[in-house]
Amino acid sequence: MSDHVRDLVSVREATDRLLAAVATLDNAAVTEPSRLPGWSRGHVLAHLSRNADALVNVLAGLPMYASAEARDADIVRDAPRELRDQVADLRASAERFQRKGAEEADWARTVELRNGVKDAAGNVPFRRWIEVDLHHVDLGIGYELEDLSTEFTQREINFLARRFRDHPGLPPVLIKQDDGRMISTGAVQTPTVEEIEDGAVPPLGIVVRGRQADLLGWLCGRRDGSALTVDRGTLPALPPL
Repeated sequence: MSDHVRDLVSVREATDRLLAAVATLDNAAVTEPSRLPGWSRGHVLAHLSRNADALVNVLAGLPMYASAEARDADIVRDAPRELRDQVADLRASAERFQRKGAEEADWARTVELRNGVKDAAGNVPFRRWIEVDLHHVDLGIGYELEDLSTEFTQREINFLARRFRDHPGLPPVLIKQDDGRMISTGAVQTPTVEEIEDGAVPPLGIVVRGRQADLLGWLCGRRDGSALTVDRGTLPALPPL
């Protein structure tokens, strides 16, 4: 089974968990604030539905959204809907994404997402998995970063570390997980000729250590990093995603 097929299965499982959890809410709960500033739970659910359709567009070779303004307007339009309508839309849009993902296609081809970001088509299902699982946490209804699978959490840590690598607004950072894994991110430190000739070891930069869930929370902007241990400096502010 190829990676994108496995990820489509994981997306379906994550969506089923989300739908089961959301079904326990009521109309009033949907209007309450989510954990995302300025967004109600209805905004989060509307975004998830429209994101599924947007990724169908991506796989079809179309623009992900008509425009940034249209994306935001659709979320604002759909956010106030009753729970029944939110659930129906979320389920239907998820099925559209699964059907598109089941089509025969060149999964090695390059596709374009928002803001000119390009990626392999085979990575789109994992990107959808990220949306579903992290926004499930954002709803604030009992699903936490600690509830995410070890596989998902590790892959998302790796994904975000790569995304921040070489970023000029972030100093060199070495992430050390409790299981011993180490991942570098931020600006790359290149030793000078003099350091190479002298055999000197260039500094590692800031070392950030902690549990998998806390590291993910910091990297994806869901936690402030206060649960992490920082050596050789202070915890840096991460650039916007």
